[in-house]
Amino acid sequence: MMYVIQFAIILAICIIGNMLHDYLQLPIPGNVLGMTLLLFLLLTGIIRLSMIEDVSNFMLKHLSFFFIPAAVGLITCFSILEGKWAALMFISVVSTFIIVVVTGATVQILMKRRQYRE
Repeated sequence: MMYVIQFAIILAICIIGNMLHDYLQLPIPGNVLGMTLLLFLLLTGIIRLSMIEDVSNFMLKHLSFFFIPAAVGLITCFSILEGKWAALMFISVVSTFIIVVVTGATVQILMKRRQYRE
């Protein structure tokens, strides 16, 4: 039952993000607004990490499973991607590099903050 409640909290925040997107007509996707809202709620303490931690860990552990629909959609668009593979590979490599650098810097900042608090 605990998992259902935790998943319901995450799902409700995602739905609120989509509603904000529809209501405010922002150029930001609803799921990004939901993630931002979740971050705000976690930082302010309105939602504690323990309230969603188990389901979040489960979702992270099985993250590759959530990319299957996107991969299937990509396979159906091979005709659109013909002749654009070099650009696609370049974008993939550059964006992966940027993600690794930003993630590494973020982890280092958070680790320094944690050590400073202790």
